[in-house]
Amino acid sequence: MFTFKVAALIGVVGLVSVVVGEHHYGGGYGGGAGGFGAADGGYGGGHGGHGQEDHVDYYAPPKYAYEYKVHDPHTGDFKSQHETREGDVVKGYYTIKEADGTTREVHYTADHKNGFNAEVKRTGHAVHPQYTPKHSEHY
Repeated sequence: MFTFKVAALIGVVGLVSVVVGEHHYGGGYGGGAGGFGAADGGYGGGHGGHGQEDHVDYYAPPKYAYEYKVHDPHTGDFKSQHETREGDVVKGYYTIKEADGTTREVHYTADHKNGFNAEVKRTGHAVHPQYTPKHSEHY
């Protein structure tokens, strides 16, 4: 019985070394060439190995743009943001309505040479309501 277990273990190790040696280690579950357990799929499906059409260039300069806006009169939440990035240069702005009624607007840039720089501007008139305690609140 011990000999059978050793032989089975050697067989599994041999199978794994053959599959790994043939570069059959793709990503995810499902079909496609590669993976463990089947010639055309199984675990690790997709195309494993080198020289595939779905090549990802990890050295390409990053590039993105996004923006969002929130306008919620029920909670008083008013804000927005817009940002772009091309390579190592990030530019953007955001606005937010403060609790005192003013609006803060920040325009910013960031790059390798100049670091992070921001211009902050406040618009509107700050309103601070006067608090008057009720007669029953005295200690």
